[in-house]
Amino acid sequence: MKFRPAAAVAGAFLAVMLLSGCEGRIREMAQAPGIQMAPETGMPRPQPADRLTESEPLLIGAFDKIDIDVYGVQDLHRAVTVDASGTFLFPLVGEVQAAGRDPRTIVADLTERLRPYVKNPQVSVNVVERVSQALTVDGQVLKPGQYQVIGRQTLMRAVATAGGTSEYARLDDVVIFRTVGGQRYVGLYNLAAIRRGNYEDPEVFANDIVIVGDSKARRMFQDFLAATPVLTAPLILLLTR
Repeated sequence: MKFRPAAAVAGAFLAVMLLSGCEGRIREMAQAPGIQMAPETGMPRPQPADRLTESEPLLIGAFDKIDIDVYGVQDLHRAVTVDASGTFLFPLVGEVQAAGRDPRTIVADLTERLRPYVKNPQVSVNVVERVSQALTVDGQVLKPGQYQVIGRQTLMRAVATAGGTSEYARLDDVVIFRTVGGQRYVGLYNLAAIRRGNYEDPEVFANDIVIVGDSKARRMFQDFLAATPVLTAPLILLLTR
């Protein structure tokens, strides 16, 4: 039979007491108007409809498939796949930038570049298949911005794609915003804890907003972050207004 040192026992008891106190404080704060504790233990997965929002432009990304037609010119009808660099080749005009642009922008670009070859070109661009979509990574990362989601993406990979965290980034304060079924969820995570393997690296999806460290959006949940270290599990909140 092994005996634990008295200091270790006292430390474990203190940790339990602190976590109990934090839980009570969190529940009190969760009664604040507009915010409540979510019943989920993790961020719910978005459905396909959640990833296409009317408020967001239909941005084209790498490996998306698009159909291009020039009215009355059958030889210029093409079904193309955007390559890894975000471009595709089109007759007469050569390379066309597609990634990060919407169909209307590509229509305008092709129309202008086809004018020397086609009289009054009437171009249409339709997205046939969307393989990639964008998520936003902001805050204390080296390259904040929108990044295409191709295949399975996790929080750690998303941060790495954004160049990694800055030198003085607060790794214990990471917020993920997500809309599922018309409801707005917020997940509070500790990046350092994930790196240590304390809990699973969560999957992130198109239209998610990831904020690392200090930001105006994160400060909305300052009391929640102060009340719990988020060391062993993320804290999931539901915005009710």
